[in-house]
Amino acid sequence: MQSSPQGRDGIEIRPVYRPEDTPADLTERLGEPGSFPYTRGVHPTMYTSKPWTMRQYAGFATAAESNRRYRDLLAAGTTGLSVAFDLPTQMGYDSDAPEAAGEVGKVGVAIDSLADMRTLFADIPLDEVSTSMTINAPAAVLLLLYQLVAEEQGADPARLRGTVQNDILKEYIARGTYIFPPAPSLRLVADTFAYCAAELPQWNTISISGYHMAEAGATPAQELAFTLADGIEYVDCAVKAGLHVDAVAPRLSFFFVARSRILTEVAKFRAARRIWAHIMRDRFGARDPRSMKLRFHTQTAGVELTAQQPEVNLARVTVQALAAVLGGTQSLHTNAYDEAIALPTDNSARLALRTQQVIANETDLTDTVDPFAGSYAVEALTDDIETETLRLIDAVFAHGSAVAAIEAGFQKSEIERSAYETAKRIDSGEQTVVGVNAYTLDNAETPYQPLKVDPAVEAAQIQRLAAHRAARDPQALATALTAVTAAAAGTANVLYPLKDALAAGATVGEVCTALAAEWGRYTPTDNW
Repeated sequence: MQSSPQGRDGIEIRPVYRPEDTPADLTERLGEPGSFPYTRGVHPTMYTSKPWTMRQYAGFATAAESNRRYRDLLAAGTTGLSVAFDLPTQMGYDSDAPEAAGEVGKVGVAIDSLADMRTLFADIPLDEVSTSMTINAPAAVLLLLYQLVAEEQGADPARLRGTVQNDILKEYIARGTYIFPPAPSLRLVADTFAYCAAELPQWNTISISGYHMAEAGATPAQELAFTLADGIEYVDCAVKAGLHVDAVAPRLSFFFVARSRILTEVAKFRAARRIWAHIMRDRFGARDPRSMKLRFHTQTAGVELTAQQPEVNLARVTVQALAAVLGGTQSLHTNAYDEAIALPTDNSARLALRTQQVIANETDLTDTVDPFAGSYAVEALTDDIETETLRLIDAVFAHGSAVAAIEAGFQKSEIERSAYETAKRIDSGEQTVVGVNAYTLDNAETPYQPLKVDPAVEAAQIQRLAAHRAARDPQALATALTAVTAAAAGTANVLYPLKDALAAGATVGEVCTALAAEWGRYTPTDNW
């Protein structure tokens, strides 16, 4: 069955599916759970022995306030932390930079230095939790700050578990928090791979993200294709840097969205595992089974949340979480119902976590592996999404590489076209959004009091930063920053001098400036 551009999400769903809609070689395409091609899951027992990691994405205002939220979530039963950073931190600017004005602590926590990172994780034993950090251009910098804090706690770096997103290519496609041009950015990614292989062996060095492409409007097949194409680019980059594929691939992870279209999303996740297994085995010659396993984190769809009748988002998030679990995710973040309006409150964040806990403990979804296996509809949809994804991957590499396609604006234009089609369907009423273009309320809705970040947070953060700078050894700092620029100019791994500079008190902005002194800052071309 061919994909239909007229179908919602770019994939046609038939009213009825029959045995002839599934492939003749279905048994081979499925495999056993935990076995190639991993269609049925990356572990033989999946949730029957252990549920997915329950993460809640959190971070706002100051490191101290975010630390309180983390400790509350851990006490409520979350099994992994997920750190949101503010925009200045994501862009490599300190809180007192002119570019940071008005954005400090707004969409995440402000982290300027080792002192902030120390406060962020105070009283949280880092060798006992798994931490995901949504940070890309300066991912290496924040990872090193995390390691330094863990070492101060007495933790063995070899025991640290977690993930840095570190997916710079999708920033050029869909999000925009880049600092350096693509070539040095990819070098920094490869240096992070090599550093973690030597120093942080349990750390996942990248979370290759389709989530942000989906939030920008990508269809499920586009989300998979452009994400997996980026994955190919990163593995190519690592191999060209002299790393063996089986030394790098087991520490790769992925990050996808879970929308409300349950059947399509389940098929998407199953297709993703199968495609990646073949890419790693057949394209890169990987031999370690861990290299072929696509492990992924899922977040429910922020773009599908509505500010109108926000309590309806409770139902949406539950449905989306079910799609992620039925699709075999390794970890999950459930959005709070009020996130279309503001940062989540303590209560709404806890309720989002409780949604996962109900699914894990009060349903039967953890009693069996891949319950949709053999479904005429899901198996046919899995094949359809796989076919369309492979077509789009070929279209990306027709440009020569994922980077070349990015520079040509291919992925961005494809996503924008899909977003436009979705907007037209919603505006015309063809696609129903409850509370927005159907089932609306005539009377005024009950006022909602969102969480607000105190404007005084920015001034206080700048004051703390000034005190931090005043306490440093200027000569040691200057020497360390010079070493960072020198490493950037050469071929040595830049993470080692970066760590020394951060330990000497350098700020996130200062080390990014030291790298930019050699690599420059990126400005997109007009066709982006």
